[in-house]
Amino acid sequence: MKTNDLQELAARITAPMRITGGRAFLEIVPPTVDLLARGKPASPEEIAAASGKSPEEVKTALDRFPSAEWDEQGRVVGLGLTLRLTPHRLELEGRTLFAWCALDTLLFPIVLGRPASIESPCRGTGEPVHIEVTPAGIEAVDPPSAVVSIVAARDLANFRSVGCHNAHFFSTPEASSRWLERHPEATILPVEDAFRLGRLIAEGVLDISRPGEPADAGRE
Repeated sequence: MKTNDLQELAARITAPMRITGGRAFLEIVPPTVDLLARGKPASPEEIAAASGKSPEEVKTALDRFPSAEWDEQGRVVGLGLTLRLTPHRLELEGRTLFAWCALDTLLFPIVLGRPASIESPCRGTGEPVHIEVTPAGIEAVDPPSAVVSIVAARDLANFRSVGCHNAHFFSTPEASSRWLERHPEATILPVEDAFRLGRLIAEGVLDISRPGEPADAGRE
């Protein structure tokens, strides 16, 4: 897919977070994900210390995102990257973590600045898809023909139920055909293009989270 098309798709995917979640929410995403990558729940106090905000600001920002996962102690256990079991598994520095969707597995290594091994079943056949990814790019894809489905949610209330629940790996474009008939609004991308899309999304969030730097969701 052309860069301009990927930039437009990235903008549509992140629009609910930018418009409804706002800057305060986007600023806490990277530090929260970094805390979760350690394999433990993240309290609002820990997120506040990592992001330079108050615990109240953190709670207010997270309250705007209904998909955030919490434990009984009031700690975050999932924000795209999750400690709870999903079909999308990441091996990250010796820890087994999970992601809400196929696209998340490709963009969080960029946000975290760390390599990861991904395993997720083909939505069409159940065949496992394995990917080795670094912040710089895709190292290996098995099978090489694997693709990713992408659907952009229109608002933050259904961000996970619409966007994440429809972002899958497929072992081949043909394996996605039956699913695509039921989801004509979806875009099917080769893994390399899905990684480029994830990079645009991740770098846009990272730009916002860095004090004093302008946001630029379209940067290559």
